[in-house]
Amino acid sequence: MTRRQALSFALVLAGIDQTLKWLVVFGLGYQTGEPHALLPFLDIRLLWNPGISYGLFDASGATGQWLLFGFGSLITLGFIWALGTAPTRLTRVAYGLIIGGAIGNLVDRLLHGAVVDFISLHAAGYYWYVFNIADIWITLGVGLLIMDIFRGPSKAGK
Repeated sequence: MTRRQALSFALVLAGIDQTLKWLVVFGLGYQTGEPHALLPFLDIRLLWNPGISYGLFDASGATGQWLLFGFGSLITLGFIWALGTAPTRLTRVAYGLIIGGAIGNLVDRLLHGAVVDFISLHAAGYYWYVFNIADIWITLGVGLLIMDIFRGPSKAGK
């Protein structure tokens, strides 16, 4: 996977994320906070996250939102730059996942002033944090990076 392919992959992932968020926010008529059961362990529950992961560092004001957007943009640009020196295909895929997720959440901050979260997992009365597809992309990317580190340079394919 070349740098260009990884960036294209990232943009496709961001597009999938934004399409699903648009569907939840505008297409299905869901109201904020209302649970809509899909499976016994999965609800769609529209929430607006003005902070970062798990609602930490609430940045509801304009200044906070621009700071989070700027910080997120710098990190995303750092991963785009790192694509040029990524040593393995797996690393490039991981960076593509992270960049795609980051772009999806950055678009939310620009359009809505908060990140759109809507996936609610639960079991036996316990609920996980509500998250979105971009968060899944980022988590998968980080997991692949960790796996690549543990595989080491001798086992990781170029």
